[in-house]
Amino acid sequence: MKTDLMKERRIAGLVKQLLAELGEDPERDGLLKTPERVAKSLLFLTKGYSQTPRRVLNQAVFDAGANHMIVLRNIEVYSLCEHHLLPFYGTCAVGYIAQRKVLGVSKIARVVDCFARRLQIQERLTEQVAAAIQETAKAEGVGVVFRCRHLCMMMRGVEKQNSEMITSAMLGSFREDEKVRQEFLSLVR
Repeated sequence: MKTDLMKERRIAGLVKQLLAELGEDPERDGLLKTPERVAKSLLFLTKGYSQTPRRVLNQAVFDAGANHMIVLRNIEVYSLCEHHLLPFYGTCAVGYIAQRKVLGVSKIARVVDCFARRLQIQERLTEQVAAAIQETAKAEGVGVVFRCRHLCMMMRGVEKQNSEMITSAMLGSFREDEKVRQEFLSLVR
């Protein structure tokens, strides 16, 4: 098993090779420490691979006798597009109907980060967060909405600066009951 330091050194070596392939001099003053910085950055931005929702929640599921909708919105999200390794960023809203168990509020945001800190597509990210909340909270229903801007669309390709992608996943009563779904969507607008 590779240690984090071994991974960091190996990635830094690859970044140095990449810089040379791009036509840069990795030994010039401004780039001397770049391979190490990029390696540390990539390891941070993909730390979700070493996390699971179960570990992230770490016993933060509480008996509450609750049976109502709980919504956390405007959760900042930063991820990397798996197709171009460019960032996408935005916000997420998570809602669920508790069945006697509630999640620690900060832990909901940590579950979002657990999946966002991986190479991703927004569609899969949305589904993963919804499934993890459903499974962990044993919720009657779950709704998740992501609104993100993708630099792979803004900086390259079609170069559409004002585009925003919206994805949603509705599970249980959020999918089956129109009133529940509409209540959630009105709360997250």
